[in-house]
Amino acid sequence: MFELPECITLVGQINQTMKSKVIKKGMLGNSPHKFVWYNRKHAEFEKLTKGKKIGKAETRGRWMFIALNPGYVLVIGECGGRVLYQEAGSPVPKKYHLYLTFGDDSFFTVTTQMWGAMELYKKGDERKRQYIKDMRTTPIDDAFTFKYFIKLVANLTERKSAKGLLTQDQLIPGLGNAIAQDILFIARLDPRHPVEDLDTSQLRKLYNAIKKVVNEVIKKGGRYDEYDLHNNPGKYIRKMDKNRAGHPCPVCGTTVKKIQYLGGACYFCPHCQH
Repeated sequence: MFELPECITLVGQINQTMKSKVIKKGMLGNSPHKFVWYNRKHAEFEKLTKGKKIGKAETRGRWMFIALNPGYVLVIGECGGRVLYQEAGSPVPKKYHLYLTFGDDSFFTVTTQMWGAMELYKKGDERKRQYIKDMRTTPIDDAFTFKYFIKLVANLTERKSAKGLLTQDQLIPGLGNAIAQDILFIARLDPRHPVEDLDTSQLRKLYNAIKKVVNEVIKKGGRYDEYDLHNNPGKYIRKMDKNRAGHPCPVCGTTVKKIQYLGGACYFCPHCQH
């Protein structure tokens, strides 16, 4: 699944590559998927997108917003898989969940894995969508200060683990299970460690790790197992993932452990993260 760094990479490339292109035809998926969410019927989507010009693309958390001028915004959110731009004459994917072809016959496709939203809104209405309307501050926002982070933790209304803080309830939008592994490793925290037991020094380490990892993944164009707009993999190699499980920790040499926790796999060093 795309997390904040991948969304930032994709949005930047969309602005470089697709901006000002005029849509010749817009289509929803040719492959039914019960976990892909649309808010338009096929014919309605085609009618509303025809002749629209690609405007500025932006991102917040794991949601991407592409202006379709005049008057509309295409929203792609909580998505994984392939988001691709291809030149005229390139083969169209056999299966896709969104397809825009432009006046020069280049095209844009989204083919998702697991789930994702692909929705078209009148400009401004996209901010009313669930998960967008009440979105909290993201790690790349200027407002994501240590003071803000401390207040966020202090105002938790239920017990959370370190992993839960990073991945649940959109408390910190844009983070997911994959990037959380490296954040927790750098912060030297067990994913199950109760947040309420963290002292100020530990919270500072966790905050710094969030900023460090997010910025590093952005700088490297995303994680190695996710792909950009031109189908190139990112260059960020995760420190803690399935390839590290059962092998020595890069810091202390202890065997890295894998557990299932909060709906996904966790990889951590039992010695460094306690």
